[in-house]
Amino acid sequence: MVNAQASLPILFFDSGIGGLSVVKEARIVLPEHPYVYVADDAAFPYGDWEEEALRARLVELFGRLIARFEPALIVIACNTASTLAIADLRAAYPGQSFVGTVPAIKPAAERTRSGLVSVLATPGTVRRQYTRDLIGQYAASCHVRLVGSENLARLAEQYMREGFVDEAAVRQEIVPCFVEQEGRRTDIVVLACTHYPFLVNRMRKTAPWPVDWIDTSEAIARRALALAQELPQPQRQGLDLAFFTSGNPPPALSRLVGGFGFAVAREP
Repeated sequence: MVNAQASLPILFFDSGIGGLSVVKEARIVLPEHPYVYVADDAAFPYGDWEEEALRARLVELFGRLIARFEPALIVIACNTASTLAIADLRAAYPGQSFVGTVPAIKPAAERTRSGLVSVLATPGTVRRQYTRDLIGQYAASCHVRLVGSENLARLAEQYMREGFVDEAAVRQEIVPCFVEQEGRRTDIVVLACTHYPFLVNRMRKTAPWPVDWIDTSEAIARRALALAQELPQPQRQGLDLAFFTSGNPPPALSRLVGGFGFAVAREP
């Protein structure tokens, strides 16, 4: 349990290790703050869950995480969790500050030249009304294709653990993003899952043609920085902690989070 007010951590949360893409950016702008990273690997992947069951799990799980780590700020580095449950989390824990992750549809609509934009996401994020509301609000003048990938998050996890991924499998997942219409082509793909930036080089290599891949990690880190201005002066004490809800991450994951500056926390 964290007790010193000045040492309250920023907690980063994801279904797996995809949120480390946000941590990487946050360390640049918030290098002095203590961090806790939580991977809900016991429930990965979220795409296999029914929405109501997952929402209930998240509300209950965050209650335990808040009690254990007493975070000054929570960054939900997961599009699925954010679009599904952030309103419920804010209602359940009104004294807690949350930063959510949503598909970068607004900047995509502002940058596109062809007017053809694709949003590459998990099936849950694609189904969410929240995502469709963002399109209606910010990209009504664009043709936006929503592509729900069943396997890309798993491929990213495999790549981060093993250093290898089947490029043909990556290509199969991204090909539906590429649209040709009346002489125009898709020119922007929104990476609407924090796992996906870890595969972006493979995506560039296997894509049918070059596009602008929009990753929201930097924007999330900047939002966290803005809220962190109101926090006490941080006092980093030792290694940051990573917590896996399975309670027993494989050695490859322990090594991986160690490379991002985390020591694996065990159940008390």
